[in-house]
Amino acid sequence: MRAANRDLTFAGVIVLAPSEADGAFSEEQKTLLGALHLRKIDLADRVLVVNPGGYVGESTAREIAYARAAGKPVAFTDRV
Repeated sequence: MRAANRDLTFAGVIVLAPSEADGAFSEEQKTLLGALHLRKIDLADRVLVVNPGGYVGESTAREIAYARAAGKPVAFTDRV
C-alpha cells in the first residue's frame, strides 16, 4: 500500500488510504476504523484496492461492495 500511495501521490493524486496501524485492535477500534474507511470512500472519486496475489479479505470485500453501491469505480492492483 505504501508503494501505491507514493506512486499515486507523485502522480498528483490525493490519496485517502486506510490507516497504517500495527498490532491487535479492540472491537471498538475495529468499529471506528471500519466507519472511517467508509467515510474515506464517501470522499473518494474512485477506489483502488491493493490486493497482492488477488487476495481480498472480508472487511475489504465489504468496502468494495459499499463503494460500488455508492457508484464509485473500483480497480484492483492484482486480478481477483
